Amino acid sequence: MAATGSQTQLPFDDLEWKARGEYWQGRSTKPQGRSSRKDRQPLILSGHGVRLSVDHGALLVQNGFTHYPQKREEWRFFPGDRRLPSRIVILDSSGSLSFDVMTWLSTKKIPLVHINWQGEVVTTLGGVGHSADPQKVATQRDTLQNGRGLQIAIQLIRDKISGCMDTLEQVLPASLERERALAKQAKALTVLEGDPPSTMEALRLIEGRAALAYFTAWQTIPLRWKGIGKRPIPDEWQRVGLRQSSLSGTNRHATHPVNALLNYAYALLETEVRIAVVAAGLDPTIGYLHACRPGRMALVYDLMEPLRPRVDQEVLRFAQKHIFSPGDFVMTNSGACRLHSQLAGFISRIPTKGYEIGAVEKPFDYHCK
Repeated sequence: MAATGSQTQLPFDDLEWKARGEYWQGRSTKPQGRSSRKDRQPLILSGHGVRLSVDHGALLVQNGFTHYPQKREEWRFFPGDRRLPSRIVILDSSGSLSFDVMTWLSTKKIPLVHINWQGEVVTTLGGVGHSADPQKVATQRDTLQNGRGLQIAIQLIRDKISGCMDTLEQVLPASLERERALAKQAKALTVLEGDPPSTMEALRLIEGRAALAYFTAWQTIPLRWKGIGKRPIPDEWQRVGLRQSSLSGTNRHATHPVNALLNYAYALLETEVRIAVVAAGLDPTIGYLHACRPGRMALVYDLMEPLRPRVDQEVLRFAQKHIFSPGDFVMTNSGACRLHSQLAGFISRIPTKGYEIGAVEKPFDYHCK
């Protein structure tokens, strides 16, 4: 670093990283006092040196550092406090927590969620603490074998495609690509309602074709940037692009900013559904649309499907509304796109705007009918 007068000049990238960190940190909201526990907000933590401890019976939370200089954020939550977070989400951070923290969170039924930089849920601790209901789990197993699982999967995809049509109409500007995508969704719904598939493979094929048309229409959406004269960006970052990584050919290991944003938002949605599934006494590994494998949250992924278009709407609105800077993202040596820690924290609040609780409950109706 070179010093000029009384100020220290940082390299351009460091200055930009600091500026964007302060920008997104300033736009982030903190848990506020509410009149109802149902309105409690999540606490999003990120950066280096995150610390959770129990001090004189209260939970002491210290956020990490994402840029320099930065004042450490700190919260102290007492038992019975109306400001208790609905959950604590740690995003790709380093730090520590004590065993008594896990006990404290468990008794207060506050889940602790860890999400890595790729937007993948690493683990979920604490929370509701309910065990699976044997009768409900038995029903899940019977449903998997008696053919009703296919009916549930079809309903989930019907609701997902309807949600995709709403997202296309509400968020995307009128264009030939949007009309084509809407026609594909309408055709898929007609098939699902009039001549439903008899196998899960046929259903996945219908859903896959509809999804391809849906995400293809996104390519028409331009992104706005500043500062790219000093720090160029890949040409494909000028528009939203396809929902696919050039590294893996799947949605993992995002190479595009919007896909990286979606991965984080979907990860928070996953935690919402996972917590709700456990609270309902269901086995999260017994699903229908997604194949059941040991340790795989198949039911969670199933129930996320009709909720994804809502998250898509929020992310697309966010992407069209904001002017991005190259400092908001980091491209790794492998070509993967990584979000600024403060931006990741900001985007991770998207699925927590109040609709998710009722939306998560609706898919459970498929099981209870």
